[in-house]
Amino acid sequence: MVQLNLLENDIEANLKGRDLLSLLDFTSEEVVFFIQKAVEMKKAKEAGKANLPLSGKTLGMIFEKNSTRTRISFEVGMIHLGGHAIYMNAKDLQLGRGESIHDTAKVLSEFVDGVMIRANSHEEVKELAKYSSIPIINGLTDIYHPCQALADLLTIFEVKGTFAGKKLAYVGDGNNVAHSLVVAAAHVGLDVVVATPKGYECDDAIIQEAKKIAEQNGSLFELTNDPVKAVTDADAIYTDVWTSMGQEEETAKRLKDFNDFQINDALIAHAKSDYMFLHCLPANREEEVATSVIDGPNSYVFHQAGNRLHAQKAVLATLL
Repeated sequence: MVQLNLLENDIEANLKGRDLLSLLDFTSEEVVFFIQKAVEMKKAKEAGKANLPLSGKTLGMIFEKNSTRTRISFEVGMIHLGGHAIYMNAKDLQLGRGESIHDTAKVLSEFVDGVMIRANSHEEVKELAKYSSIPIINGLTDIYHPCQALADLLTIFEVKGTFAGKKLAYVGDGNNVAHSLVVAAAHVGLDVVVATPKGYECDDAIIQEAKKIAEQNGSLFELTNDPVKAVTDADAIYTDVWTSMGQEEETAKRLKDFNDFQINDALIAHAKSDYMFLHCLPANREEEVATSVIDGPNSYVFHQAGNRLHAQKAVLATLL
């Protein structure tokens, strides 16, 4: 793991009040701080120690897309930290009737201490952050899913004990999950190989930024269209659904294009024997992943899902 060059108190003070839109907006030391904070908060919870730094604080949660893990982890996280959370369906707000993002941001800043938003457009979230005087947290957009990536790092660190010298293989669609995952991995020095079908690669601008971060932290970064090459000797294998929310009309084409990218017994045979399987969920068994893999002994998907709570708490306690 990248070593902190500043005192933790200095990092925490610098993070207070910040937005979390993308992990590209943070230094490697700050990303590591989030992971360390999540480890500490998880240990405290398991030990039954109360930690209420957000007593009297309220988080507004705006959802334009359906959610299970994001909504529950943020809402429960606020309760654990002594605060409150308000669920807001975007269609029920005046935002859904045409009120501007500018006005919505200004109004919410008068009522709550922070906003977590799960939105269709990343540009919309950026605009909300621009006009808000409170922290805005990206709960998922079309380009990034940073809070998921923090939970992913926490899971890998817990299971493998280190990031140094470990290889993470991402196999599937070059989507928002992939974007945040490769940036997060680069920040902590994980070696990463991304395998996507031709035409489904990650955004090149994001990849170039991730490569720069990886080089600074001495880790390897590689892109390929060969899933076997990606998973060979991998310590962790990650995939996501082939058809994300809003892409349902592309389902038939995607099933055909991703046919050779299923995580199955034949593919994982190329990984290390103690590899760990990861998936952000929800999953489609026998589509992007074989049932034997996701329900097998090397699967950590529910451990990973549970870590959303602890990663979210680290973010909330720090930013709010």
